[in-house]
Amino acid sequence: MSQSPKNSSNDLAEQRTEWAEDRTVQATERTYAGWMRTAFAAIGIGLGFRALFGEFDPPWLAKGIATVFILLGAVIAWSAQSNACKSMARLTSHDIDKPKALHMRWLSFIVSAGAVVLALALWFLREAPAT
Repeated sequence: MSQSPKNSSNDLAEQRTEWAEDRTVQATERTYAGWMRTAFAAIGIGLGFRALFGEFDPPWLAKGIATVFILLGAVIAWSAQSNACKSMARLTSHDIDKPKALHMRWLSFIVSAGAVVLALALWFLREAPAT
């Protein structure tokens, strides 16, 4: 039994729509990964600034600028998962495996918590005396 051309056309249109939604899921996942890279870059800039300008006078200024970048990285990581999870909740995957929102939340939480701990360590750990 052959399908009528109308049904075949509808099936193709549905399949194209499903594939478009799958591409949107993948784009959301790539966007999340991009924002996580940006978070790591901000944290790295903070560490680099502190290492480069460790002898800065006054000493608290270098720590302050580094802290801003490190905490900015934490905020970016948390914001990335928030936006990605909202988008993923609206989408349905069809032919691909959709990333789990819980995994994105945990990863962002760990990066954010690590950045906060790093910022605190920057202020509370003593520097080794110069020899």
